[in-house]
Amino acid sequence: MKDESYERAKKRVKEIKGFYSNLITYLVVNLVLLVINLVTSPDRLWFYWVAIFWGIGILFSAANIFLRKGRFLGTEWEEKKIKKIMDRENKSDS
Repeated sequence: MKDESYERAKKRVKEIKGFYSNLITYLVVNLVLLVINLVTSPDRLWFYWVAIFWGIGILFSAANIFLRKGRFLGTEWEEKKIKKIMDRENKSDS
């Protein structure tokens, strides 16, 4: 049981770390694109299109990691709920 918990926790940390790595990449790349846009064609802004569409992807990724995975009706939530119901039933059987 502890090995399973450890592996789940390790996988979760890896997912969170990957998300933050992608977020940092998003911020750095879009900052560079902003600078390039302002230097090469300040009268026509285009950098925000990349920021918007890539940002939508980042939002979906954040929702997948922080909402679906255990916090909002995800697998961890289900496991906790099952354990709680089973504990309640075991107490009433005693």
